[in-house]
Amino acid sequence: MRLDTLAGNHALKRQLSAQAEGRGLSHAYLISGPAGSGKRTLARLLSAAFVCTGGGETPCGACPGCKKALAGIHPDIITIGDDGKDITVAQSRQIRSDAYIRPNEADRKVYVVQNAQTMNASAQNALLKLLEEGPAYAAFLLLTDNPAGVLPTIRSRCEALALSPVTQAQAEEVLLSRFPDRDPGQVRSAAADCGGLLGRAVAQLEGSQAGEEARQAAGTLFSFWAKGDELGMAQFCVSLEKWDREALTGLFDQAVTLLRDALALQTGAEAGGPPVVQALAQRPRKALLAAVGVLESLRSAAGFNVGAGHLCGALCAGLSQAGQ
Repeated sequence: MRLDTLAGNHALKRQLSAQAEGRGLSHAYLISGPAGSGKRTLARLLSAAFVCTGGGETPCGACPGCKKALAGIHPDIITIGDDGKDITVAQSRQIRSDAYIRPNEADRKVYVVQNAQTMNASAQNALLKLLEEGPAYAAFLLLTDNPAGVLPTIRSRCEALALSPVTQAQAEEVLLSRFPDRDPGQVRSAAADCGGLLGRAVAQLEGSQAGEEARQAAGTLFSFWAKGDELGMAQFCVSLEKWDREALTGLFDQAVTLLRDALALQTGAEAGGPPVVQALAQRPRKALLAAVGVLESLRSAAGFNVGAGHLCGALCAGLSQAGQ
């Protein structure tokens, strides 16, 4: 298979290439990995491979099917769950009904279910029989940050594709190629800060508003925490309750980056840094590590059906306890 646009993940690429050359691709995959790890990139490539008509190695990238798939306009590739809302049982039933309508153009019909962990048990069970006994032309790509949020019965009927972070060197190579006109130092800094998750670095370099808001919010939050201002931190956490889970996950990611920079500053691995990082570096190492643990737990919890208010309350309580 031609999977060059997916960075790193060489073992996964070999696995898929061997399948494509041998028995063929599976009818259902559960694609997992943290936000920014390349789940949507892999889903686009697999979707294109399913509808490719070029012959030879897939996806060829040149046939009409591939071009439409990679542009996101193929009529036989249906995406669900990309609106930031939980996937309902009604949507699952709609997929089940639509799947028995034959494809418009291609030999296959592909359903890309983003944020699959947001389906409740009823919604997942509505898909179960389709995964077991659906039409031969139907293919399913379930994307999730948290595979544990998907029922075991669903997981057992999908082949697992777990994406891994790339190395800093791989990140630099991809980003320097994608952003040739940007300052190389800025690109390398984004590669170093993204934790191997290219999606985060791309958002940073593209100057996405959401990414900038998350960075500013993380800085404000830890300015309060570094000073031990629990009232200010509590009031700020209340203001975050209007954010959705995806935005809060971005904030958690940025906050972890700040804490890790502060830990590196403590050990002398880095020098200087923004004022908030320097202030954080004055806190006990044990407190910084405890705060990282709180944020990583919340990042995982955000992948389930947990409301923003609960996440923000847990954020405030967890950081308050970590700072003691």
